[in-house]
Amino acid sequence: MSENPSPSGKLEEASVVIINYGAGNIKSIQFAFKRLGVDAVLSNNPEEIKGADKVVFPGVGEASSAMNMLKESGLNKLIPTLKQPVLGICLGMQLLCRYTEEGNTIGLGVFDTDVKRFSNEVKVPQMGWNVIKDLKSDLFNGIKESEYMYLVHSYYAEHCDQTIAKTDYGINYASALQHDNFYGVQFHPEKSSAAGAKILQNFLNL
Repeated sequence: MSENPSPSGKLEEASVVIINYGAGNIKSIQFAFKRLGVDAVLSNNPEEIKGADKVVFPGVGEASSAMNMLKESGLNKLIPTLKQPVLGICLGMQLLCRYTEEGNTIGLGVFDTDVKRFSNEVKVPQMGWNVIKDLKSDLFNGIKESEYMYLVHSYYAEHCDQTIAKTDYGINYASALQHDNFYGVQFHPEKSSAAGAKILQNFLNL
């Protein structure tokens, strides 16, 4: 159920819903939208998610456990059918891919690529600031090439035709993806200072 019910007990109409399925630092994302003047609702209610103007699909943790939580709530079937703009963040982006090596997990198949583990030739996880480049989407309006974003991850999405940003860390990988109304970012915009806030604002403007 929603964490923000109306006084009558009915669901609020929310312009932004953050999917609350038990995996993710969702409060930090909610606070980031609050700084932009938007009261994002935390919810795992299918009707509320379907009715939102924008949906954020977060994720922090281990892929197979997160996918099991999605299956328990039926959200694994709902999310790929959403028609409004959807933003997957970190593990959320990876779960939107076909497959991830983490836990040998079949993903939701929205993005036409797989997720691999970084080699042991680099420090894993990648943790800290790195640049994004070759930006190709309205999501990056006003973001300069080689802007720094904050990342924490041990797995990366391989390039495909849906790559809209790239990052180097031992290998050049897709740090952002887009397919139709679905967007995914490997970095954490809610932790990426003014540039990250700009990306969230661009998402609201889609």
